[in-house]
Amino acid sequence: MQVRSRTMLALATGAVLGFSASMAGSVLADLRGGDGQADAALPWEDARLLAEVLERVKRDYVDGVDDHALMDNAIRGMVSGLDPHSAFLDADEYEEIRASTTGSYPGVGIEIAAEADGIKVLRPIEGSPAFRAGVLSGDLIVAIDGEKVGPDVDHAIERMRGPAGSHVTLTLARAGSTAPIDVPLLRAQVAVHSVEHALLEPGYGYLRISGFSETTAADVDGAIADLERSCEGRLAGLVLDLRSNPGGVLEAAVEVSDAFLDSGVIVTAEGRTPEASFRMEASPGDETNGAEIVVLVNGGSASAAEILAGALKDHHRAVLVGRTTYGKGSVQTVMPLSGGRAVKLTTSRYFTPSGASIQDKGIEPDVVIDGKETVPGTAAAAGDREVRIALDSLKSRRRLALADR
Repeated sequence: MQVRSRTMLALATGAVLGFSASMAGSVLADLRGGDGQADAALPWEDARLLAEVLERVKRDYVDGVDDHALMDNAIRGMVSGLDPHSAFLDADEYEEIRASTTGSYPGVGIEIAAEADGIKVLRPIEGSPAFRAGVLSGDLIVAIDGEKVGPDVDHAIERMRGPAGSHVTLTLARAGSTAPIDVPLLRAQVAVHSVEHALLEPGYGYLRISGFSETTAADVDGAIADLERSCEGRLAGLVLDLRSNPGGVLEAAVEVSDAFLDSGVIVTAEGRTPEASFRMEASPGDETNGAEIVVLVNGGSASAAEILAGALKDHHRAVLVGRTTYGKGSVQTVMPLSGGRAVKLTTSRYFTPSGASIQDKGIEPDVVIDGKETVPGTAAAAGDREVRIALDSLKSRRRLALADR
C-alpha cells in the first residue's frame, strides 16, 4: 500500500470534532487563482472593499469589536464559504481535531452526555484515571473543582481536560448515595478506541468501527485476531458495522480496507496539487483468510467509512446491507497556521475502485433495510434487528460459497 507524507481527513458534514487528523507537512507559500496560476496580489478594488467594511464595522457597529475577533470571523467566513467541509480552526478547535485523530487526549477518560441536573457519565474509558478512581456509568457530575456544572457538555469537557499530570476534582451524585462524592483525579493521556467486537454465534463475528483515527487499523487487527481465537482459528463470517461512522483519517480507512483485500485499487483521488492526486492499492494478504463479510451501513456512514464500504463492494469482497450512505466524496487536509491555529481545506475528490464518485449520491446497499433504525453498539449487537438481518445475509452468502466449491 502506498503511504503519503501528508495525512488527509475525510470528515462528514456535521460530525462532532472528535474525529480527526495528522498534520500537513507544509503550507503552500503562494496564493493560486481559479486557473491554477499564482496571483500577484489581491485586486485593489477588493482590498479597498474589505478595508471599507472593516472600518464601518469598527466605527458603527452597536458594540465594540475586538480587532483579532473581527479578523478571525472574516477568515472563518472566507473559508467556510468554499464548501460545507472547509473550515478555519482556532487553537482549541485545532487541538480537538488533533486529539480525535491521534486516538488519545490528555484528560480524565469518560464519555458524557447532558442531563437536566448536570453531566451524566455514560462510561469511564477502561484504564483511564476516572476508571481507576471508581467513577461509574450513571454517575452525575454536579461540580468540577468545586464549581457547579450545567448541561453544557462542551464546557464540561474543556474544564476536565488539561495537561497530563495536573489535578482535577469531580463531584458526583450517585444512585444510592445520600451525599455528593468528591473524586480527585490526576489527568493522564487517555487512549480512545474506535473499534468494538463480539462473537454473535460460533464462527460468526461482529466488528464495529465508530470512526477512523491513527489507532483504528491496529485495533481492527487485534479484534480480528481475538475473534479468530474465539472461533478456534477459523472465522466463517464477519458483520462489519459502519453505521453512523462519520469518517476520520483517510489512511486509516485504507489500512482497514487492505486488511480485507488481497490486491487491487482501494481509492483514487484528484486534486490541483501533486500530493492531492493519489492512488492507493491493497497489498497481498487477507487477515480474515477469506471469511465472508457483510457491511452494515446507513445515512450516517460517511467519508472514510464510504471509502471502506466502496472498496469492499467494488471488489465483490462484501455485501452491503442497510441504507444508502451519506455521500461525501471529498478529502480535507488540515494545514497548521501560526498561533496554534489551522485551516481545514478540501483538497481532493476521491473515487471508488470502479471510478465512481459518491458525492451527494452515497452508496446503495445490496440489501435494503426498511423500518425504524436501530442504534449500533456492541453490547446490544446480538439483539439488534439490523445486525440479525446482516447475519442472515452472511450465512446465506456462506452457504452459496460452500455450494460453489
